[in-house]
Amino acid sequence: MNILFVTLTFLPFLASFTSIYGGSTKFNEQPLSEIAIHEAVLALHEKAAVKASPYVLGLKGEDTEWVSIEIDHPEPSADDWVAVFSTAKFNGSTCSFEDYTRIQSPYICSSPIKFMFANYSNPSYTRTGKSSLRLQIINQRADFSFALFSGGLSKPKLIAVSNTLTFSNPKAPLYPRLAHGKSWDEMTVTWSSGYNIDEAIPFVEWGMKGQHQSRSPAGTLTFTQNSMCGGAARGVGWRDPGFIHTSFLKDLWPNILYTYRMGHMLHNGAYVWSKMYSFKASPYPGQDSLQRVIIFGDMGKGERDGANAYSNKHPGALNTTDTLIKDLGNFDMVLHIGDMSYANGYISQWDQFLAQMEPITSKVPYMVASGNHERDWPNSGSFYDTDDSGGECGVPAETLFYVPAENRAKFWYATDYGMFRFCVADTEHDWRIGTEQYAFIEKCLASTNRHKQPWLIFAAHRVLGYSSNKWYGMEGSFEEPMGREHLQKLWQKYKVNIAIFGHVHQYERVCPIYQNQCVNNEKSHYSGTVNGTIHVVAGGGGSKLSDYSEMDTVWSVHKDRDFGFVKLTAFNQSSLLMEYKKSSDGEVYDSFTITREYRDVLACVHDGCEPTTIAT
Repeated sequence: MNILFVTLTFLPFLASFTSIYGGSTKFNEQPLSEIAIHEAVLALHEKAAVKASPYVLGLKGEDTEWVSIEIDHPEPSADDWVAVFSTAKFNGSTCSFEDYTRIQSPYICSSPIKFMFANYSNPSYTRTGKSSLRLQIINQRADFSFALFSGGLSKPKLIAVSNTLTFSNPKAPLYPRLAHGKSWDEMTVTWSSGYNIDEAIPFVEWGMKGQHQSRSPAGTLTFTQNSMCGGAARGVGWRDPGFIHTSFLKDLWPNILYTYRMGHMLHNGAYVWSKMYSFKASPYPGQDSLQRVIIFGDMGKGERDGANAYSNKHPGALNTTDTLIKDLGNFDMVLHIGDMSYANGYISQWDQFLAQMEPITSKVPYMVASGNHERDWPNSGSFYDTDDSGGECGVPAETLFYVPAENRAKFWYATDYGMFRFCVADTEHDWRIGTEQYAFIEKCLASTNRHKQPWLIFAAHRVLGYSSNKWYGMEGSFEEPMGREHLQKLWQKYKVNIAIFGHVHQYERVCPIYQNQCVNNEKSHYSGTVNGTIHVVAGGGGSKLSDYSEMDTVWSVHKDRDFGFVKLTAFNQSSLLMEYKKSSDGEVYDSFTITREYRDVLACVHDGCEPTTIAT
C-alpha cells in the first residue's frame, strides 16, 4: 500500500451538508447520499490491505469490466465497506471549494462512485478478516482506486487503499444516445468522451448499411461544478462529466437501416473509434405502417454486482432495462418521461445510467422528459421549490440528452414518429394558461394533421390529469394541483387520444374522461367519436413503488402496483393498441384498443367543436 497516497492534505472543504445528508425524513432515492464522506477520519492500519486486479481494463476495447478486490483486515467488523473512487486520488489535493469549517483530516472532497460491504459475498469475513469481492466497473474517463472503511456509512474510518486500475483508453467515445432531430428525417447521436476539441475533432461516420459511409461533424459541450446550483452536485457529488458530443445525421431515407460509429481525429492524424452501431430511420410523417413506441417514467439504475444496496432504492430498474433489451426488435422508439438516473447531484451516476441503457439508446431514438429529480432546486427557476435534483437544476440532463426543443433549458418539445405526434411537456416549469409553455402545448396540439397523424399523445412527468396515488388522494386533488384545470380544455379541443404521466411509481389507466366524468363506459375497445382523453400513469420504470389511495376513484379502470411500462402500437391510420407490460416477465397485464376514422376525429363534441355558420 502506498502510504503517501493517503497522506491527505488540509485544504478547504465545503460543509453545506444538511440538504445532502440529513434534516429530512423523506425517502432518498440516491444510495450514495447515505455516505457521510465529510465525516471520514484517517485510521490507516499497517497490516490491512486492499488489492485490485486486473491493473489495466478494456484491453480488447471493452467499456465494462469485472474486477476482483481482495481484502485483508486484522480487525474486521460487520460494518466494514469498500468504496470505489474515480479519480483514484481522492485526497484533499483535489478540493476546490472556497469555504471550510472542518478541522480534521482527511478532507475527502468527493463521494465514491459506488460501494459494497466487505462481507457482501463472504459471511465469514468478521471472523477471518479476509474477503473477496467482484465489482463491475465502467469506463468513466479516469483511473480507479478502492478504499476500505470501517465505522459504517455514517462514521467512516479510512483503513487501507488499493493500487490503481485504469482502462486502456479512458477517453474513448462511449454510450451513444439516439434522438430525433427537429425534422422527421434527422437523427442525432450524442455521446460522451474524454476528448476536448483542443485535443481531437469529434464526428460520426455513418451511412446506409453496406453502402458508402459519410462523416458528419459533432458539437461539443460540457458543464462545470460552478454550473451546479448547490447541494451534492456542487459538493461531494461533483465529478467531471467529460465532454458531450452531438452530431446531426440529416436527409435520412425513411425506414432504411443505417450503421454508424463515433470517431475522434487526434491532432497527430490518428483516429479513435467507438464500436459499430445501427438504427432504422423514422418513417415519413403519416406513413401507414406498423409503428411501436415504449413509454415509462421513474426508472433509476441498478448495479449488477449488488453494489450500493440499489435493490432497496430502484428495485425494478434492471428488470425493466433487461426486458426491453430482450425485446429490442419489437419497438421503434422510447419515451422516458422524467426521473431517469436519480443521480440527485451525484454526477458519477449519470455515466452509470448511460452505460445501463446503452443497448437501447444506441439502437432506437430515446426521447426524454424533465422530471423533478432532474430539475427541481430552490430559487433556480423550477416551478416546484424542492431539492429533488440534489443541486443539478437540470444541467446534466439537458446536456447529456438531446431533445428537439427551442431551448433545452425549457424541456418542452414536439416530436413525430410516423402516425404519432408526441407533445412532451415539462412539468417542472409553469404550464398554466398565459405561460410560455401553455402557448407551446396549444401550438403542438393544434398543428397536428390528424388525417396523417391520427394518434396524438400528450406526455409529461408529473400527473397533470388523473391518478389514484395515495398522496394525491390525501390532497383531495388526484392530480398535480392546477394540472388538468388549465389543460383539460386543450386536450378536449384538440382531441388528444392518450395523456401519459410518470412521477407516481405504479400503473393506472383511467376511462376516457372530461371534467372529472367518464364519457365512455367501455373498458377495452374504444371506437368512434373522441369524447374524452384516456389518462395513463406509467411511472413504474424501476424506482420504489407508490401506494394507492384508499378512496374510491370511480374513473380508474385498471391499477397495478408493480414495475412495468406502456407500449403503443399503431397498426394503421385507424387502429391503435395500448399494452401495459410488467418488467418481471414482459407479459401484457392490461390493454385496450382504439378504432377511429378521420371523420370521428372531426366530429363535434363538448368543448371541442369548430365554429360553424349557416350563412350562404
